[in-house]
Amino acid sequence: MRICVIGAGAIGGLLAIKLAQAGHIVSVVARGANLLAIQNKGFKLIAEDGTESITHLKATDIIRDLGPQDLVILGMKAHQLAAVVHDIASLYHENTMVLTAQNGIPWWYFYKHGGQYDGKCLESVDPGGEIAKNLPIDRVVGTVVYPAAEIVAPGVIQHIEGNRFSVAEINNSVTPRVQLLSQTLKEAGFKAPIISDIRSEIWTKLWGNLSLNPISALTHATLVDICQFPQTRDLLVKMMTEAQEVAHLLGIQFKVSLEKRVQGAENVGKHKTSMLQDIEAGRPIEKNALVGSIIELGKIVGIPTPHITTVYACISLLAKTLQDHSGSLKIQTSV
Repeated sequence: MRICVIGAGAIGGLLAIKLAQAGHIVSVVARGANLLAIQNKGFKLIAEDGTESITHLKATDIIRDLGPQDLVILGMKAHQLAAVVHDIASLYHENTMVLTAQNGIPWWYFYKHGGQYDGKCLESVDPGGEIAKNLPIDRVVGTVVYPAAEIVAPGVIQHIEGNRFSVAEINNSVTPRVQLLSQTLKEAGFKAPIISDIRSEIWTKLWGNLSLNPISALTHATLVDICQFPQTRDLLVKMMTEAQEVAHLLGIQFKVSLEKRVQGAENVGKHKTSMLQDIEAGRPIEKNALVGSIIELGKIVGIPTPHITTVYACISLLAKTLQDHSGSLKIQTSV
């Protein structure tokens, strides 16, 4: 397959490297030092077991240079999608699939939903419906991303743990193209089950991300530290409880208990969330897709979210402060 990964960060980079190693014609769209490193030295992957590999593939910062693709993987953060959605059209042929690999509530959440909110645009993740107007919904296939990975240096991805990318049509039907997508990912070494209720699985993952990510960004603590510190564990549970109430009114059923979800995060250990990694690197954060969207959904169904709203206010101010100063924030170990 001809595959383009837009956003060669931790997850996009992992996908690009593994798919290229499986024999596909893969190109990546990247920026800055990351782009230069990939072009000059190749894309390096440090696997879970510590083994290293270097993969050479086409890398550019100009989407229109790449031509039609069979699969386009949107690997950038949710807030970055609107800026590139106009250029993505140059990658389409008649049957091009677009795989959305963002965390949080996706812009397409209510499209092909079938419920009372079918087709409703979520302002928190798609202001003014700009993405929906410019990315044909019939091309979209969804995934829930489970691997943990980090960019440890420009052009270098470290795969920490996990290899599951659950995939689905957004109306939960099983089609030849989603079967092809699943098989393609499996051949690249990933677990890629076709799931029957993608929105419930999105919520199950988001349940932890909407709380763990902003708490970690504010406290600079890892997953295990947040879960084992009594006050932050209590805050975590309260935020997750509010989200659960919102989700239930949207018809979502969680297959695991809240306590089991927290325990699963604790078991990951000393892992920095993606939001904390972004704060340390001075990058914009996914605050709307991971947190703001839950507040908006709460208003839609009439459920208050006071703990989520409070944490969202704090993380939003932190993000603004860092942006205003073009800064980053990282704890330095004292000697």
